[in-house]
Amino acid sequence: MIYSKKTFVTSLFFFLLFAPTLLADSGPPMPESESRLKNRSPKEMAIAYYNKGLGLKDDAWKFEKEAAEASSDSEKAKLLGKAQKSYTKAIKQYELALKKDPDLYQAHSGLGYVLRKTGDHQAALESYNKALELQPTYTEAIEYRAEAHLGLNMLEEAKAAYMVLFQHDRPRADKLLAAMKDWVVEKDQDPGSAGREAVQNFAEWVKERSEIAQKSGSKGSNGVW
Repeated sequence: MIYSKKTFVTSLFFFLLFAPTLLADSGPPMPESESRLKNRSPKEMAIAYYNKGLGLKDDAWKFEKEAAEASSDSEKAKLLGKAQKSYTKAIKQYELALKKDPDLYQAHSGLGYVLRKTGDHQAALESYNKALELQPTYTEAIEYRAEAHLGLNMLEEAKAAYMVLFQHDRPRADKLLAAMKDWVVEKDQDPGSAGREAVQNFAEWVKERSEIAQKSGSKGSNGVW
């Protein structure tokens, strides 16, 4: 088929007009506007809000990483402040997700995480409990709930969570063990309401579990029950 110069120019015009849309559709999903979300089903809207929450959590992690590498206390404080703002914004997105789909257990767990990071360990615990009520084998929630337990000095609950993870999800067990070590270092300086004896006993338990984990290597499954 032979195209005239006029036809070619017209075709090129329409390609340039719509190319950005075509290219955008071929890549990762773009952030959705509120008007577009309203045309979706409740479950689809829940997932969209959940993904927004994930994005804000990722932003917070980025700010925290930059804060750890900051060259001055003022810069570090500024970056940590930005991280807290991102976590706070994420709370709203997870709550919106759960209004649309109360059974989205990942959103309950995500909400628990950002609540914990903003200092509300009790509310975080409730969110994790709901996530695990819906999906008892969700090891992410088991691990993060145990960190909330640490924040509330609920040491026996944290230990029990570690033992479950050690059997079913070693990477998350290792992550929890690292959090336990950090807790021991912090409380060794100031035991607070946890009490000096409880801190010492827990430190011994953590030491024993560290030695066992080291000897057993990376044996164990990764989130498979």
